[in-house]
Amino acid sequence: MPETALIELGSNLQPEVHLPLALAALARLGRIEAVSEAYQTEPFGPPGQPTFVNAAVRLLTELGPVDLRQELQAIEYALGRRRSTDRYAPRPIDLDLCLYGQQLLTTDDLELPDPDILVRPYLAHTLAQVAPELRHPGTGQSLSELAEAMSTDDQTVHLPKLTAKLRAELRP
Repeated sequence: MPETALIELGSNLQPEVHLPLALAALARLGRIEAVSEAYQTEPFGPPGQPTFVNAAVRLLTELGPVDLRQELQAIEYALGRRRSTDRYAPRPIDLDLCLYGQQLLTTDDLELPDPDILVRPYLAHTLAQVAPELRHPGTGQSLSELAEAMSTDDQTVHLPKLTAKLRAELRP
């Protein structure tokens, strides 16, 4: 039976190219039901890195969470991401499985729900746009409640042209 997966997309190397390509690849893993607005955000880690562009997707998929995460990593690799020991390195694409239905899961490679949902405002806000009533399986709060409790960073910038481009990818 299909399950709802919430995936965060991010890029700080040519995001206007990599985010639409990632979205097209995600569409092959199930049915994309919603795409959030795209936002430019400051990167975490050492100063001087390019800004990130983030958006979220609600995907209905038959893949289980571990298989889905493997597919997300394959998409990242196909789009040029090479993982290194520097977790803050610039990247063409970052695809994070943040929620998978109401599953609680902890493995060496995957934690569901993603703990960053509770501490990174851009993540809570983009996820709330694609599934506002979905409840966080750890806290019981809806994603819209979590987002409302977090203020957005003054440096977060909405990107309407990229948002329109991403959402246009969904049209048949």
